[in-house]
Amino acid sequence: MNALAATSRNFRQAARLLGLDSKLEKSLLIPFREIKVECTIPKDDGTLASFVGFRVQHDNARGPMKGGIRYHPEVDPDEVNALAQLMTWKTAVAAVPYGGAKGGIGCSPGDLSRSELERLTRVFTQKIHDLIGTHTDIPAPDMGTNSQTMAWIFDEYSKFHGHSPAVVTGKPIDLGGSLGRDAATGRGVMYATEALLAEYGKSISGSTFVIQGFGNVGSWAAQLIHEKGGKVIALGDVSGTIRNKAGIDVPALMKHRNEGGQLKDFHGAEVMDASELLVHECDVLLPCALGGVLNRENAPEIKAKFIIEAANHPTDPEADEILTKKGVVVLPDIYANAGGVIVSYFEWVQNIQGFMWEEEKVNMELHKYMNSAFQNIKAMCKSQDCNLRMGAFTLGVNRVARATILRGWEA
Repeated sequence: MNALAATSRNFRQAARLLGLDSKLEKSLLIPFREIKVECTIPKDDGTLASFVGFRVQHDNARGPMKGGIRYHPEVDPDEVNALAQLMTWKTAVAAVPYGGAKGGIGCSPGDLSRSELERLTRVFTQKIHDLIGTHTDIPAPDMGTNSQTMAWIFDEYSKFHGHSPAVVTGKPIDLGGSLGRDAATGRGVMYATEALLAEYGKSISGSTFVIQGFGNVGSWAAQLIHEKGGKVIALGDVSGTIRNKAGIDVPALMKHRNEGGQLKDFHGAEVMDASELLVHECDVLLPCALGGVLNRENAPEIKAKFIIEAANHPTDPEADEILTKKGVVVLPDIYANAGGVIVSYFEWVQNIQGFMWEEEKVNMELHKYMNSAFQNIKAMCKSQDCNLRMGAFTLGVNRVARATILRGWEA
């Protein structure tokens, strides 16, 4: 099942549990606006290259639309639509005053030079500048994009609309980015893990962890879990899959990677088969990479007691059912990886006020938001007699539905 079908299915289940009016249910599912643009740029060798860019703005009942822009060869309208919808529910679960959006350009960023990426980003911004804005739609980095990409969008947008640092989040610190933003999603994952384990009388300290994906989210989650006394016993990414049952020395691994080393060449662990990573024995499994990695084929073999969905849509609905029957507790993506959008909200607030926060305040506020959201999800699970995924979805959908009704959706 693709991401759009799975997200829509979760939404419909939540709508049924909440007893939503069928017309309202249909209205909440339909995107506010879908944008498709052709971006043609001169390449460094003088030839022209054309790329297709998308921006889906899903819902703005609770505030400006918010969501990342990804550069990836497999960006397609269905995926962007699903992720935009997911952002609507995620921002509502996190209680930040946003709606959902998502965008992307179908390209391979690794095949483009820095100047080609800049030209592509500026052309894309020129095509959508009148559809995004500080109080309309606020992009952020995603797969294949970073703070530099946001700096180019901010600069290009400001040529049309004047100095507008709050038009994007995830910017470099020197251009109004927030302290703590780089670690935000990984730190949010750690706070979410703490909250869930505490429910079961456990803690990060003394628990064993397997992490799939060692990019921004996976590496920060690994470092912060290690600092809290958690034992990362296996992890993997495209550069290799490694394990050490005594626990991997995460700071040493980070030093190795920052010096250009690959995971498979790290001396503090043994290389293992990548296909064994997700089914490795552990207390907590963290999928931090792509979607759909937990499916009906590998779900019966999962040995983890808890799964924290740090990636977007890592668990197929079929796998979800199998894991539920096995008694595996799954903490859903729309809560578990919300740390990024929460700190993006803090960045936006700081930019609008023109008053920047200390990193300690950012982390303290993030902790507060993650804990509050977890308590609200738990309350929803109790009132609706459902699992954590449906608890999170009913919480998010209910908040968006209430805002939509209060604003007068039938007028």
